[in-house]
Amino acid sequence: MSTLAAQTYLTPTEYIDVERKAVTKNEYLSGRIVAMSGASNAHNIITMNTANQLYNQLVDRDCLVYASDMRVRVQDPVSYFYPDVTVVCGEPRFEDDVFDTLLNPAVVIEVLSPSTAAYDRREKFTPYQQIASLKEYILISQSRMHVAHHLRQENQWHATEFQEFDDVVSVASIECELLLGQIYRRVTFSD
Repeated sequence: MSTLAAQTYLTPTEYIDVERKAVTKNEYLSGRIVAMSGASNAHNIITMNTANQLYNQLVDRDCLVYASDMRVRVQDPVSYFYPDVTVVCGEPRFEDDVFDTLLNPAVVIEVLSPSTAAYDRREKFTPYQQIASLKEYILISQSRMHVAHHLRQENQWHATEFQEFDDVVSVASIECELLLGQIYRRVTFSD
């Protein structure tokens, strides 16, 4: 979850130096610092439910599931993001020997809040598409039962939406399934 309130311009090297010493998280979008705000109860539940489903299906395979704190780098334009859930299969590649910035995610999942939905849908998705290893980008609403699944097929991205409790999102690139009923388990929507 992020907010566009605090904006500062830094080089990628300056950003990494500052971020590694910071007590709060900030994303970096083409030179612009985007401060991260705290997450709501629904956001946290959805993130953990989603990460848990994937972890349980991948536990005996050559894949890792990261929740919230693994930074991902996009090469062009240089950007750094903290996806809510990230999956990498095979050997993870990192920016340097600090091992805190992943270069080769296969799946990125963002949980949308009212304040970040547009940022996650547009400003982040465009750079994410430049990551050659990224096969799927999944956006999960925290305000209502709604999942948008973007799947890369060759050089095209195809979107499918899910809105029903019994719907199942096939995460084909890692051979997993996300059940909406489990994603939203114990989430209460406000009217």
